Amino acid sequence: MSKYVKYADLAKQTTEYARRMNRLSNRIFGEVVRPTNSKSMKVVRLFSEEPVNLRRRITNYYPRHVEIGMLMLKLRYYGLYRDEHADFKEEQTRMRALRGKVKPLRKTKAERRKRN
Repeated sequence: MSKYVKYADLAKQTTEYARRMNRLSNRIFGEVVRPTNSKSMKVVRLFSEEPVNLRRRITNYYPRHVEIGMLMLKLRYYGLYRDEHADFKEEQTRMRALRGKVKPLRKTKAERRKRN
């Protein structure tokens, strides 16, 4: 008979020694030391799980917005994607220019420094 079978048989017994060895074994292997009810086991399970902010499934949920935005701009330029909001804004600036109400272009910092 192997040593493991002897230990398993010993753990099944209800002697004080067997109970203490069971508790010690549970403590060593990170299990619940004493038998508990299902409500307490739920708390134990919640605390034994990985924290939410460390789960890759949660933290990597959102896509790469910058890269996708640049891709959509390029697809729109090629005519493969239609962005109605951008089309509307361009139409508004075109109509404003036709009415003669063009906004003056803002000068960059480099242009302002050259002037002074």
